[in-house]
Amino acid sequence: MFKRTTLQDIAQATSLTPSAVSKALSNHPGMSEATKEMVRKKAKELNYQQNKIALSLRTGKSKIIGVIIPSAEKNFFGSVVHGLEKIITANNYNLLLFQTNELKEFEQRAIETFIYSGVECIIASPAKEDLNLKHYIELKKRNTPLILFDRADTSIEIPSVTIDDFAGGFNATEHLIEKGYTRIAHIGGLQNIKIFKERLLGYQEALRKHHLPINKNLIVYGKNSIESGKACTQQLIDSKEAFDAIFAIEDFTALGAMQALKQNNIKIGKEVGLIGFANESFGEYISPSLSTVDQQTIRMGEEIGNLFFKLIKKENFYEGPTERIILQPVLIERESTNRG
Repeated sequence: MFKRTTLQDIAQATSLTPSAVSKALSNHPGMSEATKEMVRKKAKELNYQQNKIALSLRTGKSKIIGVIIPSAEKNFFGSVVHGLEKIITANNYNLLLFQTNELKEFEQRAIETFIYSGVECIIASPAKEDLNLKHYIELKKRNTPLILFDRADTSIEIPSVTIDDFAGGFNATEHLIEKGYTRIAHIGGLQNIKIFKERLLGYQEALRKHHLPINKNLIVYGKNSIESGKACTQQLIDSKEAFDAIFAIEDFTALGAMQALKQNNIKIGKEVGLIGFANESFGEYISPSLSTVDQQTIRMGEEIGNLFFKLIKKENFYEGPTERIILQPVLIERESTNRG
């Protein structure tokens, strides 16, 4: 029968007390580096597996971070988590991931699960269905460490890492203008979500800067999906309102727009330019390849991780001015905005 190595076993092998062994393995500042190294070496020889649950009970630190994302299907969220994981694993922390499928009920369940699991921080991109962020405001009131990313609301004082969505919308639209497109449609998202509203405002500002009219008939709103992008584009075509380009709120919407344009025998790029947002992984492989706005997702994840380790050192996680990190988007030009 397998016998688990205990602290007592290491203590006997090193002529130390179990308490001293525990302190050495926990990197206690009161232990010398030589003793710590000796204990680590002996623990490795004996195949000692540290009981992390017991450790968390003793230290009050679980070394676990809970992450809430709306959808694992979107490359954006997976990429952010990848960047975050790189930072936290380098600091001997672990990650628990929960997907809400954009539902407030699942979001609440995620928060309850994380609190029960004793996570040291919750990192979240709120679900579309959660409009008032009540769950997150309550976490702050309880002094539970929390960092929001992507869909952060600056009206509440919670640390966040976001992209400049206004600049992204502006850059995408200006790129189309510089390519010679002048009647640019926009397929937007839900306007109660700040990031989608900011992208719309960026689109409008780019038109103003270049003295192009803002035609309300060329602005339609969808639900950020392939099906919605397809339906919205068909709506634009059926309206008989002339347009020569589309700025889609995100890449899945742009993919649906591309399908509708193809079905109507409209040449993408030459007749109608198309640009998305998010730089999903499929964009460079479809035909024509999709111009888009990259959100620096890996860096976003890294910034979230670094922000956590900075704030957790404070006596009070929320002490001082609220930390807000805003990254600049990067435009990626591909075939769908090439007039040929």
